[in-house]
Amino acid sequence: MNRFIVHCLRQIMIYVIATIQLLEGKREAFLEEFRKIVPQVRAEKGCLEYGPTIDVKTTIAAQGPIRDNVVVIIEKWEDIPSLQAHLNAPHVLEYRGKVKDWVVSSSLQILQPA
Repeated sequence: MNRFIVHCLRQIMIYVIATIQLLEGKREAFLEEFRKIVPQVRAEKGCLEYGPTIDVKTTIAAQGPIRDNVVVIIEKWEDIPSLQAHLNAPHVLEYRGKVKDWVVSSSLQILQPA
């Protein structure tokens, strides 16, 4: 594959790491609501991957402390316009309204292949 095509492909696809800190004891309720929208999000134009993750306890020394009140959403999108459309999709806005009182903070890290 020529370099120009590879460069263009790398500019298109993005990864998103969304870290959500929740009130103590609200993670399961949050995940229950989150899982309801997963099929709709995965059907969105440009969605390549979308799912919740939580910390797993291991004996690996480099791992940080387990965060019992954090959910990390791992996403992969074809491009930034697809992500922007997702962030404003009606089902996402409705979901945010349902969980907003459980969320302490949230952050997005948007990445591209290097």
